[in-house]
Amino acid sequence: MAGNSQRRGRRLAPKAGAPKGTGGKNKDSLAGRGRTLPADERPWHKAYSGTEKLPQRTAWKQEKERRAAAEEGRAPKIGQPGTKDTTWGKGGGRGTPTTKGRGGKPAGRGGPRVAPGRKANPAKDSPELLVGRNPVLESLRTQVPATALYTAQGIDVDDRVKEIVRTAADRGIAILEVSRAELDRMTGGVLHQGVGLQVPPFAYEPFDDLVAAALEQAAPLLVALDGVTDPRNLGAVIRSAAAFGAQGVFVPERRAAGITATAWRTSAGAAARVPVAQVTNLTRSLKACKDAGFVVVGLDTDGQTDLYDLEAAVGPLVVVVGSEGRGLSRLVGETCDLTVSIPMVSDVESLNASVAAAVTLAEVARRRSVEV
Repeated sequence: MAGNSQRRGRRLAPKAGAPKGTGGKNKDSLAGRGRTLPADERPWHKAYSGTEKLPQRTAWKQEKERRAAAEEGRAPKIGQPGTKDTTWGKGGGRGTPTTKGRGGKPAGRGGPRVAPGRKANPAKDSPELLVGRNPVLESLRTQVPATALYTAQGIDVDDRVKEIVRTAADRGIAILEVSRAELDRMTGGVLHQGVGLQVPPFAYEPFDDLVAAALEQAAPLLVALDGVTDPRNLGAVIRSAAAFGAQGVFVPERRAAGITATAWRTSAGAAARVPVAQVTNLTRSLKACKDAGFVVVGLDTDGQTDLYDLEAAVGPLVVVVGSEGRGLSRLVGETCDLTVSIPMVSDVESLNASVAAAVTLAEVARRRSVEV
């Protein structure tokens, strides 16, 4: 009897097996075409930040994002045209690309300025632009160092703008009038209200000089910040340090706030009077303070010593303030000679970093005044 092999329409070819990959053919097809451009180098992307001419379509995308961000009360997710060199070759000119695509046409650049997939970090010594009428006015009032004041052409002049311009002129700060489009480019699309204040990079004190200067005082007192990332907290701590007689503040270089225009403004000018140092390794710096004769105490909600029982407050002291969320890191906590807790009558779990620092420094100042 005939089987299926004799039926009409039988399968003559074997069934297809499991689907196979491309064997790298898709990757090979990209050979010689240069690196994949990041978003800020793509002229058609709203994140474009290149130095070449901005396409009209991209400008429209960025303006649309600015309007949407303004309505939602957030920062626009767009690039900063003109801030990233996207020209070929060295020295900013279009040189000969290293690779060629189909037909011998240039396909790559003379070498990426940053590794593919990474963004270039802004230089630490680059100036900062503070924007907004209230922030700029407050910064000028508190004597924040500034090198230039930018005002947009056709700005709506009110009392704040008049005081901003008058104060800047009295301090000898250069006043530059630029187009609104140029100010948009400088600020990356952030709402600037027609004014921008250029603040120079902060001059940090060498750590060894900070310690040596403190030891020359009758009652040495330093403040260290462990992972405090909010510049407003940093500015508030510096202000408290100045108020209660501390000779300096030191902070880690990484994963911590530095002296920005925001920190300057929050310190109410105290950053100009209290030396601030940046250290590479906070734990090592605390050990150096201990070797110099300081007692290092860390603030901790579960501290072993009550603040009001801190007898070491009258001698050379370093007060370590932990970060806003996790407090003291493990290594820093182990380096401290003792941990101190602030007694509270309510069920509040902890205080803000700057508030905790102010309370502690006030108690240290009180104890020292009694001893005198």
